[in-house]
Amino acid sequence: MNQKLVGVIIVLFAALMWAIEPVVAKLAFQEQSGVLFTSTIRAIGVSLVAIIYLFIRRPKTVKVNRSDLSVLFYIAIVGTVIADGLYLYSLTMIPVVNAVILGHMQPLFILLFGVILVTSDRLNTNDYIGIVLLMIAAFFVTTQTVDRAISLRFASIGDILVLCATIAWASTAVVMRKYLTHLHSGIITLYRFGIAGLIFGLILIFTSDGMFSLYSLIVGLVVGIGTILYYEGLKRLKAAQVSALELTAPFFAAVIGLFILQEGITLFQLIGMVLVLIGIWFIARHETRFTQSQVKTENHNTIS
Repeated sequence: MNQKLVGVIIVLFAALMWAIEPVVAKLAFQEQSGVLFTSTIRAIGVSLVAIIYLFIRRPKTVKVNRSDLSVLFYIAIVGTVIADGLYLYSLTMIPVVNAVILGHMQPLFILLFGVILVTSDRLNTNDYIGIVLLMIAAFFVTTQTVDRAISLRFASIGDILVLCATIAWASTAVVMRKYLTHLHSGIITLYRFGIAGLIFGLILIFTSDGMFSLYSLIVGLVVGIGTILYYEGLKRLKAAQVSALELTAPFFAAVIGLFILQEGITLFQLIGMVLVLIGIWFIARHETRFTQSQVKTENHNTIS
């Protein structure tokens, strides 16, 4: 099996984890676990998953260079503390559908950052077609009906906060792709959420934000698995491809709602699901355009 197809499968499983996360998080909030408390326990759960993964895979080295450490701090603070914080806070101000759709604009920013920072991540026609189809599909599945799609309103403070979070997430994906592909995925995950967990924990000491819930820990385990799969995917695919494949999360959420929560699926969502499958097919198509020397050059540019 070629590495690109392996990467696609890995990221699809990560997207499944992202679809499960909000369901479990909602159960945690119902048990009076506040956003900050849930974020702290979530970070601890992700760190535990990362440690277990490191123990199972046993990388040759767990050494992190000083230059790697600065990038890991950036990913932890910008990608987890700031971006996740802005996103969760925005949900108190705007409809979930707005937040989800704006979050799905991440591939656009990754394409922009990728052109500037990761010149080796050149996309072909199939990639562009697949990304566009997945973005349209995410919009269809999330809005559910034509009326809801037409009635959307953006540009509030909450919308701007989500947009800022989306840009922050996109920047961390590209930075990881450029500087950290040589590190084990478990190490990246452990540092990212370990650092964020310490920051959340310190803030939690001075606040009162709910009580412990087992669901909060389960959220962490789910996110931990998803994050490791996400970084494994980034080692095999271009950043824009990974971000686009993450757009399948609403597809999995709709399927979960249908078979577990007995929720119906609209025609608009069904069309979106078909577009998801077509988009995945375009992105998963094997690339044969690189010669061996080009592959070596790409790997060198990615690591340097």
